[in-house]
Formats: sequence, C-alpha cells, structure tokens
Amino acid sequence: QVQLVESGGGLVQAGGSLRLSCAASVRTFSTYTMGWFRQAPGKEREFVAAISWGAGNTHYADSVKGRFTISRDNAKNTVYLQMNSLKPEDTAVYYCAADRWGIATPPHDFGSWGQGTQVTVSS
Repeated sequence: QVQLVESGGGLVQAGGSLRLSCAASVRTFSTYTMGWFRQAPGKEREFVAAISWGAGNTHYADSVKGRFTISRDNAKNTVYLQMNSLKPEDTAVYYCAADRWGIATPPHDFGSWGQGTQVTVSS
C-alpha cells in the first residue's frame, strides 16, 4: 500500500491558479501511474488527470483539458497538478491516487488514495 499525502489546496478567485502536490511514500514510485480525482459536494468522485509510469503519458478529463497539467518528479516521489484559469465549478476535494504498472487512460484501477485537499474557487 502506498501512502499518499496531498497539499497545495486553498481558496482562489476565478481565473486564478493553484498547484497541488502529492507525495508518495514508496521506493518504487517510478513504477506507479498516478492520478488526480475530485469530488464536489453532493456529486460523485470524478477523474481529472493521470500520468503513466515510464513514458509519462498523460490523459485528462475534457472539463480540464487546456487548463490543468499533470506532471511528476520521480526523484522526489511527487506528482503535481497545475491548475490554471480556475472556475467555480472546479471547487472540490482533490484526491491523489496510485496504480502500479497502470495506464493513464481509462479504465483505471487505482488502489491507493490520499486523504484529499480542498480547492475552493470563488466567483
């Protein structure tokens, strides 16, 4: 089981930016596909972005394409989510997830999850 800790959430005005980080406590981080998901109040959790192990292939939800960028630093065991041009509808708890040897495109099989970090975008 991978321990994941998210950080970087907060309150931002519409049009602003935030960068989320997710630190993983595992020596084989480079073998994990990493993902970001979010859950807004009263809604189901939804996929946001993923980045594969190895080649670092990325995949995004249509709602965030062109605005969010997922990246990883294997030397730091960390995955990032750069969020630009934020909208009020991006308000949610954002979760980091890990899937060893997984792929970036759905269907996903993320088995390890972080506790989440709150992102609130005001209008």
